[in-house]
Amino acid sequence: MFKALVVHLDNGRLRPVVQDVAEDRLPDGDVTVAVEFTTLNHQDGMLIGGVGRRAPAYPHIPGCDFAGTVEDSRHPGFKPGDRVVLTGWHVGLDQWGGFAQKARVRGDWLLPLPHGLTTRQAMAIGTPLIIIVPVS
Repeated sequence: MFKALVVHLDNGRLRPVVQDVAEDRLPDGDVTVAVEFTTLNHQDGMLIGGVGRRAPAYPHIPGCDFAGTVEDSRHPGFKPGDRVVLTGWHVGLDQWGGFAQKARVRGDWLLPLPHGLTTRQAMAIGTPLIIIVPVS
């Protein structure tokens, strides 16, 4: 189990809730990341508020970017313990994103964290941001 901000659609109204989520509910992907930092981006705020583009299905975990440590990998480019960052790829919009303690994505979407850069610093420059948010 891990904590996440999950947006539910109830009777036509969006309801964001911080809740426990079972790891087996994570979307398909070949890399599971322990998320350390994400940002609150305008796209996330719009999705949570129901403005403009909506998630393809609910419940949904927003978060268009994240940085953290690989926990599990079937991708040849990443192994457990690797520090990574993800921005883009419609993560948080088309599939579950970084407003959670764990995320599972395609390894091709990840970048190794540049040497000397912390996960917090990566999120400060990763995607246009409003607030840097620790998730653990």
